[in-house]
Order: sequence, then structure tokens, then C-alpha cells
Amino acid sequence: MGVGRFVYTPILPLMHAQAGLSAGAGADLATANYVGYLIGALAGTFVPRLVGSSIVLRSSLLALVASLAGMALTQSTAVWLLLRLGAGAFSAMIFVIAVSALLSHLREHPAHLPGWAFGGVGAGIALSGLLVLVLRTVGTWRSAWWASAVLAVLLTSAAWGLRPEPAVRRAPTASGAEPRSSGARNHRWFSALFASYTLEGIGYIIAGTFLVAAINQTLPGSIGSGAWVLVGLAAIPSSAFWAGLGRRWSRPDLLLAALGVQAVGIALPALAGGVAAALISAVLFGATFIGVSTLALGAGAHLRFPRAVALLTAGYSVGQILGPLVASPLLRHGYHQALLLSAGVVLAAALAAFLLRIGFPHAAPEGTERAGGDHRTAPGVVLPTGSGSPPSPGCSAEA
Repeated sequence: MGVGRFVYTPILPLMHAQAGLSAGAGADLATANYVGYLIGALAGTFVPRLVGSSIVLRSSLLALVASLAGMALTQSTAVWLLLRLGAGAFSAMIFVIAVSALLSHLREHPAHLPGWAFGGVGAGIALSGLLVLVLRTVGTWRSAWWASAVLAVLLTSAAWGLRPEPAVRRAPTASGAEPRSSGARNHRWFSALFASYTLEGIGYIIAGTFLVAAINQTLPGSIGSGAWVLVGLAAIPSSAFWAGLGRRWSRPDLLLAALGVQAVGIALPALAGGVAAALISAVLFGATFIGVSTLALGAGAHLRFPRAVALLTAGYSVGQILGPLVASPLLRHGYHQALLLSAGVVLAAALAAFLLRIGFPHAAPEGTERAGGDHRTAPGVVLPTGSGSPPSPGCSAEA
């Protein structure tokens, strides 16, 4: 999934230079992928049987491979839009099923283990970046897509035997009614969290889509591709890292810190320039974007707000769709202004996280829904809550 969803970022500069793809069309392709991801996530949410099906998993893996190979077979922007839409939907379905399987089979294991397992997202990003780094000097944009499809085939063969958790029905409460939120204060905290996480969806995805292209504006192309490899490498341990910090600091404090670090990392290439700034930016971005999701959704589950994970993930997904559209008017002047916009939005998310800290109930509120909802509502990576306990079914992180 890391390859299928994120290989577009390092290939984008090659498509600009060799396939005649405009900056605006590049943003549209990114948006199509995020729309597809939301569609796939909603399908997994409202049709739970899909999440427990090995046939759906394997079909999605093969379809994702086909969507990568199909990008090399045409130069039609309309077909590219459909392929990236499909790649997003299949990626989401793969992830939701992987989440279910991981929680099922590692439920009694230490909390850091699922975090390391979901470092596979970072590994996929790193492998895709390394692939393009090699091919950009000896191949073309088409060969990059072909190679990514071959890499996805190899990873698909390794994932073929993954056993999803069978679909189960949620037990009704004693009264037959859904549990309710505990009151206005809980709504206030959740509103701040929702605003923060939705803004993060907008801000992070602008950088996640255009970071390589922005670095390539002023530095050799190999630096941009190398930076993307660093993003992936930094993302591999990030979930386990933030979960470990959660044993000593509260989620709102860590969320504020992670968002601040991420905003600095995103702004660096636009403000400082140079190789060092590009590489530091990659490390800071990679080390935080999964961690932010871990912390935000863990906080939502902690608040036990009704269907917290579903609501937070929906806001985040809509933010991902809006991000490239908001940044698109700035792209005619290059990518640096888009990065500054991205950093500004992430800083706004940090401000909302600061408001969340005020009076945050570190002891879980009583009388509310357990873990914020069904774990299948999360179209992303389920990760430890950071409490040192086994992962909660309601805690997930977008990738």
C-alpha cells in the first residue's frame, strides 16, 4: 500500500518533464487518489463483510498492481485520473483489512509491535523513492511506473497469506440504544481535536504530494528522490516512537509537539533552501505524519466520543481531498508557496491542539462509547494508543 499510494510523489517530477503533465493536472491526479481512498474507506465502514474477506484483500492487491501498470500504458489525463482514483480505493481497502487482521492476531502482544508492523507504510515509501532515484537516470516515467508495479507484485506475494479477521456484529447495549457522549465539555474537546486533525489532513497532504517537486525546483533531482527515501525511513519507527513517548507525556502535549515539528519540517525547503534543509525536512516530515494520526485518533478514542474514529477519519480524508485543490492556484509560481501554505495550515492545526490541552480529561470520561466506535471505521493504520497497553480497536492512523 505504501508503494501503490505514495510512489506518485517521486514520479511526479518525471511526468512533468517527460509526459507533459501540467502542475494543475498533477494536483488533480493527487485529488483523485484521495477521493478514491475515502471511497474505499467508506466501503469498508458500511459493508463490514468486505473487511473479513480474503478474496476482497487479494482482489484489491491485484487491482492495485494493475492500476500502477496502467499508468504507463497511456498519456490520457482522464485515464490517469481513473487509475489514481482506483489506486486510492484499493489502497484503502487493503489497509482496512490489514488493520483488522493486525488487531485480531496481535491483540495480546505488546503495544509497540503493531506500531512496528505499520512501519511497512514507511518502508513502501522508502522503496518507491529508492526505485525512482535509480530509474530517473537510466529510465523514463513509464519505466518508473512499470518498476513500481513489479515491486508491488513482489510485496503482494508476501502479503497473499494475510488472514483477515472475520466480520463480527457489535453487541447492543443493555438498553438497546447507542451510548451517548457525556456532555458539553466532551464536545468542546472533541471539536478542538476534530478541527486540528482535519487541518492536518489539508496541510500534510500538500507536502506529501509536492515535497519532491518542490525540492527539485532548486536542487538536483537526485536530492528530491533521496529526500523521499528519507521520509519513508523516518516513518518506519515513527509509530512505535510516538507510542513510547505516550508513556510519559499526554497525547495533547505530544500532538502539539508533533504538529509544530512537522510545520517546521515542511517550511524548511521553502525558507532555507540547500541540501541540508531538504534532508532535514524529509526526516521531520516522515517522523511525524503517521505519529500525528496515532496521537489524534488515540485522543479521540480516549475521549470515548460516539463514533470518534469515524468522524475524525472522515474529517482527515476530506482535508486530504481539499489540500491539493487549495494549493493548486499557487502552483503556477512553483511549489515553494504551496509548502508555506502547508506549513501554515499545520500550524493552525497545532493551535487547535493547544486548545485541546486546556482541561483535557487525562482520565477517560465515563458513560460514553468504548473507544469511539468500531475499528472498521478507520481507513488507515491502526496503531497503539501510546498508553503502553495493547492497541485499542478504535485507534488508527492515516497513511
